[in-house]
Amino acid sequence: MSPVNRTKQADKARQTRRRITGAAHDLFTEHGYGATTLQDVADRAGVAVQTIYFTFGNKRSLLKEVVDTSIAGDDQPVATLDRAWFRDALAAADAPALLRQLIQGTRQIIARVAPMMDVLRTAAATDPEIARLWPQDADPRYAVHLAAASALVGKPGARPGVPAEHAADLLYGLLSPELYRLYVRDRGWTADSWEHWTYQTLCSQLCDG
Repeated sequence: MSPVNRTKQADKARQTRRRITGAAHDLFTEHGYGATTLQDVADRAGVAVQTIYFTFGNKRSLLKEVVDTSIAGDDQPVATLDRAWFRDALAAADAPALLRQLIQGTRQIIARVAPMMDVLRTAAATDPEIARLWPQDADPRYAVHLAAASALVGKPGARPGVPAEHAADLLYGLLSPELYRLYVRDRGWTADSWEHWTYQTLCSQLCDG
């Protein structure tokens, strides 16, 4: 097979994978994980169900792909710590600017992930193997916030004497999908209101003056 044909074949495979994960995301959030069959996903994506088995292996692996791409915003194998928006936040000139960029970037992730939370909760309740799809020995979300906190406490404008671990705990709590859903979904806040409140609250705790 020529390099051109291999490239076309790889592009087609990526497009098919994206159609499948997009269809699964919509069906899981509309009807739930348990009520959605792989045949339903195949019909929505316009592919044969055998294609899903060949691409993902099983329904659990498909769910993991849906969650992982919701977090990342794309299907590129790049961790949050290595994403351009996060690295730009760490390089901000001062603590308030770092916070603002971190909150803006995290808001995009949370808005994508929040609809999947109920799906994951009910899926894990009926299938214990689902919880094992992600590492159990470390929390990657906390690792992201600890990296941000470690950078923040050394910036101009950071409140003196705040340990990085304490700052990470505050980021971990206030930038959680659960708190976002509480205010935006349950209490009817706009996402802009949540972002403004979160910035003001974290600034009051982590910034000098």
